[in-house]
Amino acid sequence: MDKFLQGVQSRAFRIAQIATGSAEDALDLVQDAMFKLVEKYSERPEQEWTPLFYRILNSRINDWHRRNTVRNRHRSWLSTAEEEGEDPIQTVPDPRGRSPDEETVTHESMDQLQIALEGLPARQQQAFLLRAWEGLDVRQTAAAMECAEGSVKTHYSRAIHSLRAQLGEHWP
Repeated sequence: MDKFLQGVQSRAFRIAQIATGSAEDALDLVQDAMFKLVEKYSERPEQEWTPLFYRILNSRINDWHRRNTVRNRHRSWLSTAEEEGEDPIQTVPDPRGRSPDEETVTHESMDQLQIALEGLPARQQQAFLLRAWEGLDVRQTAAAMECAEGSVKTHYSRAIHSLRAQLGEHWP
């Protein structure tokens, strides 16, 4: 279980960060999902952990959105701008030793991708991140999202088309 959690933590953090826009909230959501997986499902077979973990994480993200919607109704007069810390993934040195020009192009492309991902509807965002970034198959993604396989295919296809339309000039 420890090896599984270590392998999934950085990707899950990135998914939660894109969904919430906050590194602190993302860390809390990932940690909570990990605790729940260990607490409730550690006895399950290892091949079931990935969809279960992402189902738990997606539930936590949905709960976070619901709570924030209610909070923001009552606090709309407060500033919602939060200072963002540095992304630990982006501070890791590049093992390929890319040039500064290549790094700049990559960073610009990743910034545009993140903006485009944040603009997707939640279900399309979930389907894209689970299928493309996590490499889950349609069945695992459907289990994680608690929907039909056909819905996963539809959400994923719409996400891909939307991202291609938005990122045409920034992404090969």
